[in-house]
Amino acid sequence: MNREKALEIVKEQLTEHRYQHTLGVVQTALELADRYEEDSQKAELAAIFHDYAKFRPKDEMKEIVRKQAMPESLLHYGGELLHAPVGAYLVEKEAGIDDRDILAAIAYHTTGRVGMGKLEKIIFLADYIEPGRKFPGVDEVRQLAREDLDTACLQALKNTVTFLMKQNQLVYPETINAYNSLLAQHKNKERNGGI
Repeated sequence: MNREKALEIVKEQLTEHRYQHTLGVVQTALELADRYEEDSQKAELAAIFHDYAKFRPKDEMKEIVRKQAMPESLLHYGGELLHAPVGAYLVEKEAGIDDRDILAAIAYHTTGRVGMGKLEKIIFLADYIEPGRKFPGVDEVRQLAREDLDTACLQALKNTVTFLMKQNQLVYPETINAYNSLLAQHKNKERNGGI
C-alpha cells in the first residue's frame, strides 16, 4: 500500500489533531529507520497506522479483545492501552496489511514488550518523541534517540512508568517487563565494556 492511500484511510479514522500527530510520527519513524538501517516502507506504514483504532468506541475495543483472545489483562489497565493491539487487529482486517513486523509495531507502540524488534522500537520511540510532543523528559529521549535506540527506549519506558506512578495509575506489567529487560541488557553491555 502506498503512502497516499494509507494516509487517506487513516485520516478518516482520526481527529485533525491526531492526524497531525500521526504525520509527526511518520516523519520521526522515517528518520529513525534511516539512522538505524530499518526498512523505511515498513516504518512508514506502521507509523501511519499506529493510532488507527484510537477513536473506536471503548466497548467495541473491549469486545475485540475478548473475541480475539487478546490478553484479558488489557481490560484492567485503562482504555488508553486498547487502541494499540486492537488497532493491529483492525489494520489487518480492514486495511489488509498482514506484515507481522508492521502489526507487532502497531500492537506494542504504547506498552512496549520484552524482545521488541528494531521496527517495534522505532515506532514506540517515534510515537513518544515526534515533534509535537511537549512534556518533561521528551528532549532527553530525543537526544538519546540520535545516539542509541535501546537507551532511548529504556529512558522512554522509565519516564512512562515514573509518570504513571506519580499519577497513582496502574502500570501495565508488559511495560515493566520491557523496562526490566532493556535495563538488564544495558547493564550487561556496560559490564562487557560496551561490546
